[in-house]
Amino acid sequence: MTRTRFLAAGLLLAAVVPLAACGGGGDPLAPASSPAAGGAGGSTAAAGSVKVGSADFPEAALLGEIYAQALEAKGMTVTRQFNIGSRETYLKAITGGEVDVLPEYTGSLLNFYDKNAKVVQPDEVYAALQKAVPQGLTVLDKSAAEDKNSLAVTKDTANQWSLKAIPDLAAHQADLTIGAPPEFKTRQQGLVGLKSVYNITPKEFRPLQSQATVEALKNGQVKAANIFSTDPSIAANGFVVLEDPQSLFGSDNVVPLVRSDKADGVKSILNAVSAKLDTTSLADMVKQVVVDKKDASAVAKTWLASAGLA
Repeated sequence: MTRTRFLAAGLLLAAVVPLAACGGGGDPLAPASSPAAGGAGGSTAAAGSVKVGSADFPEAALLGEIYAQALEAKGMTVTRQFNIGSRETYLKAITGGEVDVLPEYTGSLLNFYDKNAKVVQPDEVYAALQKAVPQGLTVLDKSAAEDKNSLAVTKDTANQWSLKAIPDLAAHQADLTIGAPPEFKTRQQGLVGLKSVYNITPKEFRPLQSQATVEALKNGQVKAANIFSTDPSIAANGFVVLEDPQSLFGSDNVVPLVRSDKADGVKSILNAVSAKLDTTSLADMVKQVVVDKKDASAVAKTWLASAGLA
């Protein structure tokens, strides 16, 4: 979801804090603070403290919980600040020092900092991102896990309009309604890129969040929807993800974004997480949280144990 990681409320409320609007007024973090309880084995932290944040969709909060528990397992004190908002909001939080660590996505973050970036291959995107992040921030090792933005349609729409790839939508612009998170309207990995890359301008854009986007697609209220590639609703509903021949959405590997003054203290721990995290594992964990309604902290704990990280 851009990664707008879409990716991103009804079905999702049970396991993760409700999605927040991407407002920018005041201190977005004040009500969300939740100090962690002790480190591994119930010991209090002796290795320092860190504030872990996340964007306002379930996968991001899940990844934040994975990072938090991995750090706690090594004796750090962690404060959780999850579901802060969209990228436009939570990047202000990390640059301002309200949080120290965020799970991010390589391609989407690169596009945020460099709207003219043309690289699309994972290693090229990561290398460019390392140069693009502003002073005071750094990215640690990227993981193999990838969750990309995508445009999805129902099977009926795909058959009716003969759709296989995003460019096929151009012939149906007069009837095209797209549902996506609000920020999709102004992002390159959104309506701006659809116009500049594919010369597609929908008849209507409907700003929606997460499950509301899925429901709107299922019910025919929108003809296409921005849904993250790991979202279990794609398989559950038989949605057709349109091919992206010009790589508008590019590669999007999960990567920790960290304040530089905290990097030395968390680097080895979070790099170990990235070394173990892959797309299959991530998609399975998201399903457990979103579909199976399991608690995100329990899902994170189980995965970390299986990976030998807790």
